[in-house]
Amino acid sequence: MTAAPPFAFVKGHGTQNDFVVIDDPDVRVDLAEDLVSALCDRQRGVGADGVLRVAPARALVAAGVLAGFPDGVGVDDWFMDYRNADGSIAEMCGNGVRVFAHYLRATGLVDSDSFTVGSRAGARPVVVHSCDPSAADVSVAMGRVRLDGRSDVQVAGRRLTGERVDVGNPHLACVIDGMSVDDLAALDFTTGAVVDATAFPHGANVEILTALQPSGVDVDFTAHMRVLERGVGETRSCGTGLVAAASAALHGIGRDQGVVGITIPGGSVIVTVGDGAAVLRGPSRLVARGELFPEWSAG
Repeated sequence: MTAAPPFAFVKGHGTQNDFVVIDDPDVRVDLAEDLVSALCDRQRGVGADGVLRVAPARALVAAGVLAGFPDGVGVDDWFMDYRNADGSIAEMCGNGVRVFAHYLRATGLVDSDSFTVGSRAGARPVVVHSCDPSAADVSVAMGRVRLDGRSDVQVAGRRLTGERVDVGNPHLACVIDGMSVDDLAALDFTTGAVVDATAFPHGANVEILTALQPSGVDVDFTAHMRVLERGVGETRSCGTGLVAAASAALHGIGRDQGVVGITIPGGSVIVTVGDGAAVLRGPSRLVARGELFPEWSAG
């Protein structure tokens, strides 16, 4: 595969978790790690937390990007080929799916408000509640949520214990009783997080959140959260992390279902947990279109 000039892209974000969206239906762009990392670099490239390639699942299988069709993904489903900012492949991204779905609907690649987005973690049904060329409100059925017991992490100069959660990708969600919103904001994440390699051989996203607070307006509980994403560092939001955090927090108070409103640095979302699965609802913004110089992408 070779990069096809001109190399066009769209910049978007979901609660300020930002992405470069590449419409590549024929899978002509080679998303090599060095290209993705340069593209996501905020000094060398466009700047983003990750790259979303838009392509049909069948085209990605034919090109060898996918070895086969993940669970529930149809041959004609649009597939979110997601790469972290360091160029590594990620299984899922809840904020990315909202941006991806918004892009499909806003550009007319789909003509329904309800459809399926393919991901390496499997099929993800979405509902676009409202949409214009720049703004959308999107719900994503995030699939099964599995809690795998407790583990520790070294972060912000402290050793914390959290719940291991699998949402198609691995998480460690740490609910800190007694932590205020100001305390959470003051945590120093510059040194990253060190998780137990035995529990997380491929690394994990780490969420730190305040204890749940009861709420009677549209949601059962509210909380505040920050997140460190593997391969990226701290981001202003993480969709799968929000689902993992809500599930772990509910589990910590003896509940396996509920509606949790979570505020992250990039905004607020609603996570509905029940029957071992979760739905994530929140905003998407498409910000700009651009075109990379072919000489840049070639170099």
